[in-house]
Amino acid sequence: MKRLHRPDLYGWSAFDEARDLDFHSVLWVRDGGNVAIDPLPLSPHDRAHLERLGGLAWIAVTNSDHARGADALARDTGARLAGPAAERDGFPLRCDRWLGDGDELVPGLVAIALEGSKTPGELALVVDGTTLVTGDLVRAHEGGRLATLPGAKLRDAAAARRSLQRLAALPGIEAVLVGDGWPVFRGGAAALRELAGR
Repeated sequence: MKRLHRPDLYGWSAFDEARDLDFHSVLWVRDGGNVAIDPLPLSPHDRAHLERLGGLAWIAVTNSDHARGADALARDTGARLAGPAAERDGFPLRCDRWLGDGDELVPGLVAIALEGSKTPGELALVVDGTTLVTGDLVRAHEGGRLATLPGAKLRDAAAARRSLQRLAALPGIEAVLVGDGWPVFRGGAAALRELAGR
């Protein structure tokens, strides 16, 4: 796994040829148990790295299209699963906890439920008030510039705009780690404001 912009955050990726961008997963290494967000399948190298970092306590999945390697990783590590409360009835994974807007999975990891994306109640997650981890609604097809899902994939464009405005109003966001595309490691709040203003 690659170390990200702070020493307790790691990531691993896979290139998606159909979309010409990387899919990303995030690991937060913390006292009380590590948390993975939208985990892709792990290579043997990354699996050994995860074990050296202390394994997993929780896996958070932002939306049903990001189930990815979560179920297998939960079985292999004994980690508990958390998913978006708005998808509870049709979610493809059995979750131990359902997250709604403002819920804190572990101390310092707060869920924001977004509306208007391709799945109901898609989660964005804020780590320690400074790092925003997004699923599908916010992405980045080019370095240094955030984007959104294409309009044709949105369930409700007006609700999606309101969700973007909520994210842009979050205080103290330094980095935006997108599930799809290029992460923004510095100036995250400005990038979110620029996106919300387009």
